[in-house]
Amino acid sequence: MAVSWGTIKSLLLFFGPIVLPKAIAYYRSVRAAPAIQGVSIRPVPLNVAKALLLLFVTAVAFIINSLPFSSPENIFNLTSSRLQIPTDVLFTRLSALRPHGLTAADSLLRNKINSLESRLLFFQYGPDVIRDCQFCKAEDPKSYLYYALPGILAPHLYNLCMLATTTSGLFIGKDAAIWRKTATIASIAVAATEFYFWGSYNHQANARATRLEDIDAFFWKMRVYRCLALAAVDGIIGWMLYLSSTNRAFLNPPSAAERVETSIRALDRVRNSVNSAAVLRNTINRDEELRLRSLSYWVDEGRLMGATMDEREVLEGVQNALEERINMTDISRDAENYAKTVVGHHLMGEI
Repeated sequence: MAVSWGTIKSLLLFFGPIVLPKAIAYYRSVRAAPAIQGVSIRPVPLNVAKALLLLFVTAVAFIINSLPFSSPENIFNLTSSRLQIPTDVLFTRLSALRPHGLTAADSLLRNKINSLESRLLFFQYGPDVIRDCQFCKAEDPKSYLYYALPGILAPHLYNLCMLATTTSGLFIGKDAAIWRKTATIASIAVAATEFYFWGSYNHQANARATRLEDIDAFFWKMRVYRCLALAAVDGIIGWMLYLSSTNRAFLNPPSAAERVETSIRALDRVRNSVNSAAVLRNTINRDEELRLRSLSYWVDEGRLMGATMDEREVLEGVQNALEERINMTDISRDAENYAKTVVGHHLMGEI
């Protein structure tokens, strides 16, 4: 049943105000996710770049395969013949277009499309299936479907293998593995949809066509739709992989276990730094020469900073820069506490 343009406009007017704000809100949330989670955008990882290149090449190959010059020949379109044309006239026209006359494949096809039923099946399954199937009969249309099934599924299986490779955690990494399930479901959905159309198509609908323009070239249409759908799947998966791998969107917040592990590692680094500082301070305090040198440094530092801060220009500059922003009393107290911690209380008492 055809859907009129008026129905489409009515649906858009009804669902548009509901769907559009939600879509805009979702887009904004996706765009703001890196900033909210404190993640910075990064370049595309090398392994992900290889996966994106493979997906791009595969998508381009499917698009090229959907073009007319890559499609099997439709002898009815080639000879501008209607469906009911006599077989001899059809192949006489075809022979006139061949530089060296009819080929062996043309002769085999000639013997297979003598009846109207076989010609109707020709437009559903294409010339290769009609010509090459040895057990198929026009009285049993499903036999052609059984023979054509491997050729129908082959592009889907090939694309599924490409998606499995580009979303493999073993070959590409964790950045790509998160899209493995999505890619698999999308590939199976496209294949199942196409198989449904093949199984439910009524080839008898072309029997009433009296002109070439009225004939539904189902085989050639489905070939184009299949290639474009697979290319679209590859493009969408590649786009999502690019966004997620560069932290632009689709961020997965770390689990509780991962956050705990990250915190533990950070605490270990801090503890190691504190232990190193404690060992250093203990070494300085136990060695008389180092202790005297440390004492001399802090005495000189105190005198130098005292002399510097006594200058009027320095005081005015510091006050102008830090007024109402930083509490100098707190800073002085923190500096004194830090000096006591590093040098030791007994040394600060001597100072």
